[in-house]
Amino acid sequence: MSLDFGWVIQPVPLAEMTLPDLMAYNRASLDMLADRFTTIWMEDHFQWDDRAVLEAWTALTYFAALYPRMRVGHIVLGQSYRNPALTAKMAATLQYLTGGRCILGLGAGWKEDEYRAYGYAYPEPKVRVEQLADTIEICRALWTDAPATYHGKQYSIEKAYCSPRPDPMIPIHIGGGGEQLTLRVVARTADAWNGNFITPEAYAHKVEVLRRHCQAIGRDPQEIALTYYTAIDLPDDPMQATPRNFFTFGPTPAEAIAQIGQFSALGVSHILLRTTNLQTLRRFQDDVLPHI
Repeated sequence: MSLDFGWVIQPVPLAEMTLPDLMAYNRASLDMLADRFTTIWMEDHFQWDDRAVLEAWTALTYFAALYPRMRVGHIVLGQSYRNPALTAKMAATLQYLTGGRCILGLGAGWKEDEYRAYGYAYPEPKVRVEQLADTIEICRALWTDAPATYHGKQYSIEKAYCSPRPDPMIPIHIGGGGEQLTLRVVARTADAWNGNFITPEAYAHKVEVLRRHCQAIGRDPQEIALTYYTAIDLPDDPMQATPRNFFTFGPTPAEAIAQIGQFSALGVSHILLRTTNLQTLRRFQDDVLPHI
């Protein structure tokens, strides 16, 4: 199975960075990407304390125009941050403007402080996952029917139009690992699933849960592409790797090669990466990619 990579835009300035520095870093990293990188991604958040944050739709549209060989997506949109019909319309428009390079990444939403600060309701997980499921149904209805009507548990549309409709159809990529709720929605509705920042062992467990949900409804789990997102850190001195409380590729090229191989063996076909310095990206492309 072929394995390719995606690059996740840095949405906030790093230590001692100005906003112009941030944009220069993102442009420099994108300009460096080898052909094995086929996608660009943005996280969807509004605030991290008092730090500057790039808004995800606006920024991704900007980068989609600058880098026309790359497909683009969000990792992932908080479904309740935008009316679901508006989300469908925005994605269809981006698909049209980019000539078919849009991926719609969706999640149930989790960052409660952000919800509260921006005036969004923050219901219990069950309701947020029901909203996610309705959002996907509304997107698919608007992209295939004219007019489209859908009445779900949380969201509805009535005789709504979305033109131009996406051609080719936009793949829907769900992020989230909730085993009882989210992965059930993935099994029923998604074209791809993303697990992030977890070990290969934890990822394997999630994949098995997803497969059981697929079997319960008679869906072939092979219809759902498996993707993974994490950071990579390859410093000159492996002892100087940045401590993190989540699974990271590295700190040596040999370890990164082995770690990526573990995920590939689990059926992962696309790996999304981010890092905090161009040196690591250069080392990844020189010392890791040729061995994968």
